[in-house]
Amino acid sequence: MKKSPLSTAGEKLTSWDDITSYNNFYEFGPYKEDPKEQAWRLKPRPWTITVEGYAAKKGTFGFDEFIQPYALEERVYRMRCVEAWSMVIPWVGIPLKDIIATYQPTSQAKYVEFVTAFNPAQMPGESTRMLPWPYVEGLRMDEAMNPLAILAVGLYEETLPNQDGAPIRLVVPWKYGFKGVKSIAKIRFVDYQPKNTWQVMTPNEYGFYANVNPNLDHPRWSQATERRIGTFFRQKTLPFNGYADQVASLYAGMDPKKLY
Repeated sequence: MKKSPLSTAGEKLTSWDDITSYNNFYEFGPYKEDPKEQAWRLKPRPWTITVEGYAAKKGTFGFDEFIQPYALEERVYRMRCVEAWSMVIPWVGIPLKDIIATYQPTSQAKYVEFVTAFNPAQMPGESTRMLPWPYVEGLRMDEAMNPLAILAVGLYEETLPNQDGAPIRLVVPWKYGFKGVKSIAKIRFVDYQPKNTWQVMTPNEYGFYANVNPNLDHPRWSQATERRIGTFFRQKTLPFNGYADQVASLYAGMDPKKLY
């Protein structure tokens, strides 16, 4: 495993205990403590990932087969949740652009859609009507090809814990946390903009892009400041979560209000 030069430098890491006990993972319940308490039910092996859509290579692959061709990287990223809390997490993962290159999407593929596993016996939240299951997320193809986007399979050089999205999850550090679909079971290369779960659930509060914008308040709270988990004081939220130099050009000429 190599250390990625794309890592965020000079920031104190959030502790393992905080990263693994304060989670949004509605498949296990609506409260932050639910994933740690309930995720023991999840069996992340054996696991399969199905690749569908406009791509030269498609099919259903075992987890180990899916990740085996790639070198794992450790990347330290700021992660920002829409509820105005944040963490700094040392992920272990695979550049999403490398995975996309393997499956060779055609020119018809404009977006990448990700779908969480649907298994109510192991994910008790999915037996409720809390959200429309399974959880769906999406990225525009150029967003997915940005070097910052990864599929994470671990953190702190350990296997990804169940409550953090085992065995494989999306990490897009310039976007709010709800974009980080967990326990991925399907990847689709599609020609339409996917309707992500929270956009379907509450379209007046959540959009497709989910870019961190401190100047645009959520209808129920300000996005201008955040509290880093494990600290007391609040700090200013950075545009694109501090990754503007790498990603702002993706959205040139677009209405900033539509980017959330």
